[in-house]
Amino acid sequence: MKTLLFKISTVLFLFLLPSNASKENTKDFQGKATYISKTKMDLGNWGARLSELEKKQMQNRMKNRLEKTYILTFNAQESFFKEEEKLDAVSGATDSWGKYFTPGDQYKNVKEDTQIQTQEFYGKAFLVKDKLQPIEWELGSETKQIGDFLCYKATSYIPTDELTWVEFSWAKIAAKEKQENKDEVEVTLVEAWYSLQIPVSHGPLEYWGLPGLILEVSAGNSTLLCTEIALNPKDKIVIEAPKKGEVVTKSEYQVIVTNKMKEFRDNRSGRGR
Repeated sequence: MKTLLFKISTVLFLFLLPSNASKENTKDFQGKATYISKTKMDLGNWGARLSELEKKQMQNRMKNRLEKTYILTFNAQESFFKEEEKLDAVSGATDSWGKYFTPGDQYKNVKEDTQIQTQEFYGKAFLVKDKLQPIEWELGSETKQIGDFLCYKATSYIPTDELTWVEFSWAKIAAKEKQENKDEVEVTLVEAWYSLQIPVSHGPLEYWGLPGLILEVSAGNSTLLCTEIALNPKDKIVIEAPKKGEVVTKSEYQVIVTNKMKEFRDNRSGRGR
């Protein structure tokens, strides 16, 4: 990945977190981080039949889904993760179809082990409430600089279905049905880079639980990288959990979406008879 310009804007800049820092030092700590996502488009066997020009045109049409910008606001206990909506580069419209199967606004509370996420599906608002995704991180000694921050590497294997619970595809449904009577669980290798200079256990999307803010995380064919950060800004950050929508768990939401998509398929098949 090309080197990205990393902007730093802080009132109180932290170089290293002292080893004897107390909770009192961090209870009022807050910040705002900007992330960009990069996803490689897998065209499979169908893509092999396309020319390089056709592949480039396809990537341009899919740019809004492959490259996104997110904002993470946080304090010592809570975080709020939200996508910055932007116009489609080709049509000039927002990506209304894609939003059904992409993460909505996400609130996490590490002290209360709570995640609350808004999801909209065909005009109906859902409030997905669940526990935080359990992650067993393996902390490594490898380091690298992200902007002005020294970061440490951590890895984990997480069930793929837990990371993609907002997504839908017929291939995903078929794979799940084939594994109904099997003990095998598909997992995804996650690589994260966190900084002790930012003493919070937050991160983008489902990721959290490290001894410093996650500034970069890669899973599958997607990478999220922090490109701008403001620590302890002058204007106090207010973080509130979303409240509107039908309350469901992650698994309940998956069942609702799957059943509805099957209903749409069956209705279309019926009209074609």
